[in-house]
Amino acid sequence: MQISVKSDDKEIIFELNNNQASKELYEQLPLIIEVEDYASNEKIFYPPKKLDTSNTPLANAKTGTLAYYAPWGDVVMFYKDFGTAAGLYELGKVVSGEENIKNLSGTIGIKKT
Repeated sequence: MQISVKSDDKEIIFELNNNQASKELYEQLPLIIEVEDYASNEKIFYPPKKLDTSNTPLANAKTGTLAYYAPWGDVVMFYKDFGTAAGLYELGKVVSGEENIKNLSGTIGIKKT
């Protein structure tokens, strides 16, 4: 499963893992949603429905990791290495456009590819 994240002329493609949370995010697409910068190392957005993290591994987040932070219900796109945190689950990894994550802002479009 792959998804496309677009803002203006910037596109990022992520390959989703085969786990429950990734499948639930995929089923909510397409989305037009606001993205925010957080902690100067990640971009976050809040999907309409919380994701079930059953059978979803915890993330060891590096640049290009797509993750879900269950305590807040946000999806995270890392543009700098981060590491681990309680409640941070791995959804997938960037396939292309990693350099565009840092520049995402405002309204983005997310769709199945």
